[in-house]
Amino acid sequence: MDIDHGRLSRLRKGQGEIANHVIDEYAAGRLSRRDFLRRGALVGISLPVLGAVISACGSSTSSPSSPSSPGGGVGATIKVGITTPAAAVNPVTVADQGGQDMLGQTGEYLTFSNQHLTLQPVLAESWSPNSTADVWTFKIRQGVKFHNGQPLTADDVVYTYKLSTNPKSAPAALSAFGGGLTPDGVVKVDDFTVAFHLAAPNGNFPYLTSSDNYNMIIIPNNYDPAKWESSFIGTGPFVMKSYTAKVGASFARNPQYWGTKALPAATEFTFYQTQPPGILALTSGSIDVLGQFSVAGGEQLLAPGAPYTVSRLKSAAHRELSMRNDQAPFTDPRVRQAIALTLDRPAILAALFKGFADLGNDSPFAPVYPSTNRTVPQRAKDIAMAKSLLTAAGHPNGFTTELVTEDIQEIPQFAQIVVEAAKSIGVTIKLNVEPQPKYYGKFTFGNSDWLDATMSLVDYGHRSVPNVFLTAPLQTIDAKKGTGNWNAAHFKNAQYDKLSNQYIATSDLHTQQQIAGQIQTLLLNETPIIYAYFYNYLSAWAKNVNGPYPTAIGHIFLNKATKT
Repeated sequence: MDIDHGRLSRLRKGQGEIANHVIDEYAAGRLSRRDFLRRGALVGISLPVLGAVISACGSSTSSPSSPSSPGGGVGATIKVGITTPAAAVNPVTVADQGGQDMLGQTGEYLTFSNQHLTLQPVLAESWSPNSTADVWTFKIRQGVKFHNGQPLTADDVVYTYKLSTNPKSAPAALSAFGGGLTPDGVVKVDDFTVAFHLAAPNGNFPYLTSSDNYNMIIIPNNYDPAKWESSFIGTGPFVMKSYTAKVGASFARNPQYWGTKALPAATEFTFYQTQPPGILALTSGSIDVLGQFSVAGGEQLLAPGAPYTVSRLKSAAHRELSMRNDQAPFTDPRVRQAIALTLDRPAILAALFKGFADLGNDSPFAPVYPSTNRTVPQRAKDIAMAKSLLTAAGHPNGFTTELVTEDIQEIPQFAQIVVEAAKSIGVTIKLNVEPQPKYYGKFTFGNSDWLDATMSLVDYGHRSVPNVFLTAPLQTIDAKKGTGNWNAAHFKNAQYDKLSNQYIATSDLHTQQQIAGQIQTLLLNETPIIYAYFYNYLSAWAKNVNGPYPTAIGHIFLNKATKT
């Protein structure tokens, strides 16, 4: 790079130690421009400063694209189809895609993780870490009001985060915060400043305040989240008109919104339990936008010349095939490895996704992540090795077990592939496909087929960083710390806990890659969970619609949508 060192030195002033390390890494050529923008935004470097640093280092200052501003058709009603929320839409307890999609219609987050996995300010104007990344300070945007007219202050943020970090209320966000943030760590500094004092360093913490951590819409101080479904009270560009469980919802433009007013006059959502009726609704013109569809069953939307705009987002979204490490025969890692070795992953990608997916290597480190260690060999189908492992584990003639899963998108087809593949090594798997409400149950151990079954196949939405995937389903279950609260495999490994915490603590990309390689290798050896693929997140809308903004975690934002 042709670096203007004087200008770069001036830009470094006022930046914290971690921010300056990110600047140094970019100036030294150890971070790509895209990684610099992601890491810089993460540690609180403002977009103007990021652009100025890039310019000082002799590169273009253009920034990541934002949702485009659509043309005509302002004031329309946009009709959308999404999956049915599996339970009550309560910000503290929602743990399914339909529910989190509803949260994002009227609620807002401190930060927003966009399609490029880059953070943008929303209800937080800025944020910064201390030198050890175990205290993060957020400046809250002023002039924002909830839909009931109440001004947003630090009190609302503190209340929201204390609710979702308290294990006693079984909040879904403990999947992100468990072992890292407790209610006592959420501190009001002044009326518009909040500090998060973490139990351990976390170099990716601002992502846990973003739309990626979908429970964390800010609600008013002392508001009962169990009543949220009756009001959908938030700070966002739409307000609720109506909500009918299992049926649908409608929203109207919020004329008092603090930011740019929404372009649609209204939005209408229809809920679908399964994919086929949603696709039929789009192709028949009953809806304008389909929030998500899978390739299996959605081929007509992808056909050349089809009259639909298809959004394809590379993602870390995946399915987790958990095997109970505390129940025979899966107490032996050789048995778990054997099941994994029966799968022909390239064939699965071709059959279920027609290329709209990436291979999984039995760890949550997806190809989309910059920190994924790409030197770790890819696991491939090997029936001879699988049979040898089963024999060594004392099961030369196989065994019989049950796989419980949910009826959504391509999951039943993938589950059947798993069943057929296991037959090749003498293993009989009885398949039980359940509706989502029955499968998820109460989302807690002892009350959920998802978390209690001997084998369990579940959907996981995208995250911009792998922290949640590393903690909730894989760290040792500890109710007091709030760790492992989605650990359907009942995996318990002290070395894994140590490595995952080390990964989470660092903000340096190269250190993350080194630790990721150790985690990936450990999980290949242990195989508590099979990660066969990471699929592209697909959404579709009619050609006369412009401006919907899906994210790979499952949101569909419509504030800039138009229809002609």
